[in-house]
Amino acid sequence: MNSNSRRCILNSNKMLPSEKVDAHIPLPLDSLRDVGKGDRIVFKDTRGKNCTFRVTGKRGKGRWAVCNLSAYVMMGTELQIKGKQGRGEKRIQVGELPEIEQKILLRMGDTLKLHRDTLPGEPAEYGSENTVVKLAHISCTLPEVFVDIRQGERILFDDGKIEGVVQSVSKDEIGVEITYAKEGGTKLGADKGINLPESNLRMSGLTNMDRENLRFIVKHADVVNMSFVNEPQDVYDLLDEIEKLHADHFGIILKIETRRGCKNLPAILLAAMRADPVGIMIARGDLAIESGWQYMAEIQEEILWVCEAAHIPIVWATQVLETLSKKGRPSRAEITDAAMAQRTECVMLNKGPHIVYSIQMLDKILKSMEDYYRKKGFLLPELKTTDFLQIK
Repeated sequence: MNSNSRRCILNSNKMLPSEKVDAHIPLPLDSLRDVGKGDRIVFKDTRGKNCTFRVTGKRGKGRWAVCNLSAYVMMGTELQIKGKQGRGEKRIQVGELPEIEQKILLRMGDTLKLHRDTLPGEPAEYGSENTVVKLAHISCTLPEVFVDIRQGERILFDDGKIEGVVQSVSKDEIGVEITYAKEGGTKLGADKGINLPESNLRMSGLTNMDRENLRFIVKHADVVNMSFVNEPQDVYDLLDEIEKLHADHFGIILKIETRRGCKNLPAILLAAMRADPVGIMIARGDLAIESGWQYMAEIQEEILWVCEAAHIPIVWATQVLETLSKKGRPSRAEITDAAMAQRTECVMLNKGPHIVYSIQMLDKILKSMEDYYRKKGFLLPELKTTDFLQIK
């Protein structure tokens, strides 16, 4: 554990902090009972360096503390609590430390290896003269990727924050050259999404796990979202499974978030009309990555038109009033985006500390825009989706 003039939380290892902290030091809970603001906790870290935590306040049965110098502790490190104003001293040991999420720093020009093995990812290892001894690597456990991906195709990680091009493909490994990362590099964390917008992955939209989950969902919910709907067969598979579960009342929302899903949208809608109720979600996060940022405005517009023609309700999703929900003040572009959502039947907001205010703001925006859209009609031009969504 490293701490450098930042906030730490001292409490039980069973009470993980919900707040963002720089370090969590697990201690026996009863050992903190008499510890108050201003008390010092001194110790020798793993380097034998004298270090001090200064207690700054309480958090339930735990304590907030700061450490002004870098400190490295491990399970079993002995801490000595020195009470303020003559309070007694006691010695305690650090408990089992929580795992720290490892991240891999990737820069433009780096090579990243994807492999079938479920081994944890690791950053590159460097030898003398900064030469790469071992490539950075991560696990990709979807077998279809290793069969269907081709050299030269684009691959994106973590919602497009990192972009690469496939250099080599074998049955167990894929080599990727990083072609985009921010200046100084971008960190890739665990369990981040991988997008393959140019690859023709031969895979069903309904997995065995989905089928298992549906048994629970139909008993406890009214509607289910289906991600990455690419073709009518995905819809038929979902409806057949729902019929087997005798859940005729059950509603479905189909998330359109790939090039193939856009290209096949009319056929997908015809398949979906077997169900009632049914809706479409414009899942703009993955959709922008899969189709290309430059086409996003046209694509979402054409999805609106096609679904309106089919009388299918739409969910407007992804980053609606995002900075308002998280930071308490919206951007100008977000207000315009929220106003666009008035043309849909449903708007999805992401959670945040200011979510209630976001809901109130969204309600005002949508109500104020009703008259404008009621008076304004659209002359729909020829659809262009098939021109720029070329599927291999």
